Amino acid sequence: MSRAGSAAATDSTLARNKRATHEFAIVETFEAGIQLVGTEVKSLRAGKIQLRDGYVRIERGEAWLMQVNISPYEQGNRANPEPQRRRKLLLHRREIEYLDSKARLQGLTLVPLRMYMVRNHVKVEIALARGKKLWDKRQDVARRDAQREMERAASRALRSS
Repeated sequence: MSRAGSAAATDSTLARNKRATHEFAIVETFEAGIQLVGTEVKSLRAGKIQLRDGYVRIERGEAWLMQVNISPYEQGNRANPEPQRRRKLLLHRREIEYLDSKARLQGLTLVPLRMYMVRNHVKVEIALARGKKLWDKRQDVARRDAQREMERAASRALRSS
């Protein structure tokens, strides 16, 4: 069911949620459209978005993106929408039912990973994720440090020979 990443060659990332990959173990990813109003797209193109505290909630058969801050567009007028309003995600009914059942039965969380444009359409990559324990986070940090150290040692060896 995972469809994210199919348009990797033609997309341009607007925002990325780096905190999500630190706080959660990603199980599965999905690509969803998003319903925006007014000057929100211009604000997105200017990079005025904060995905860090965002999450996805499924209510009455619809998926909603919550707590994502899209700052008002500076050249906009008084009709600028609320920055933290909930935004509807555009998914197929079968995908919404699948995500809802996984989140309820397996205790998974739905988090936005990144927001990007594909042929002038704003898309959101959302993930079914499981929260990491503190020791998981420590293992990830240790693994990254070890990898970085190996790369440094390899580059030193190449320079000295």
